Amino acid sequence: MVHRGALGARPRTEERQMIEQLTVIGGRGRDGQSEPVARLELDMGSVVSIVGPTGSGKTTLINDLELLADGSTPTLRRVLVNGKPAAQSWREDPAHNPVALITQHTSFLSDLPVDLFLRTHASVRGHDAARSRAAVVETLLFANELTGEPILPDSRMTELSGGQTRALLIADAVVIGDAPVVLLDEIENAGIHRLRALERLRQHRKIFIFVTHDPYIALLSDLRVVMRGGAMVKLIRSGEVERHLAQRVRAADDWLAGFRERLRGGGEFTVADLEAVA
Repeated sequence: MVHRGALGARPRTEERQMIEQLTVIGGRGRDGQSEPVARLELDMGSVVSIVGPTGSGKTTLINDLELLADGSTPTLRRVLVNGKPAAQSWREDPAHNPVALITQHTSFLSDLPVDLFLRTHASVRGHDAARSRAAVVETLLFANELTGEPILPDSRMTELSGGQTRALLIADAVVIGDAPVVLLDEIENAGIHRLRALERLRQHRKIFIFVTHDPYIALLSDLRVVMRGGAMVKLIRSGEVERHLAQRVRAADDWLAGFRERLRGGGEFTVADLEAVA
């Protein structure tokens, strides 16, 4: 699946505007014990990273968030909206869920051209023709800032690369879907330009939650949720030192990216390159 409810009916505008905070009430880890983090509060406009080793429970946490869990999942977590349980219709009907989840699995059953896919989504969301055209243009511009391979309006959805698909779905969730909460599962593995993604996403007043192994994304997030054994074990708020460290991580990453491009382009390396690495 890609992001759920992509072609569903749009929740009422006033309901979306009311969402100012999500609160996760801790449940239990895989050992059956209460989570060390008993309460996680996510304010509108924040960027959050969920970190931890493979199998630590990161994906389970974002699944609980997408489901707006109310103690009915194996973790027993509860997700509150503005301090109260979410509307029942949001839980029962994905079309009304204000949470968009961009997963690592991006297979499509439809072979629509990109332009028609986006126009169909905009139409279902209630956009008129003029607004639909503008939204499609904005979505494609947004998506093409995130991926190095341009997405053309007449490209078929099934022909897109993993990076193109993930970029398009992120832009679609933000622009056309206008989801107040966007969950992104390991976008660093899909060829997404991370710096541009963070810069563009911060321009929108939403809650963005990354499941990531990427130190750059984690260090530039406002908050890190550390997972272990299926439980939230620690919350870390990023400070100035970590933001400066993120820039050094970015410089090292840019160097590696250049190294990769030289390899892909058939470049050869010299003793000077070896000395530069040392």
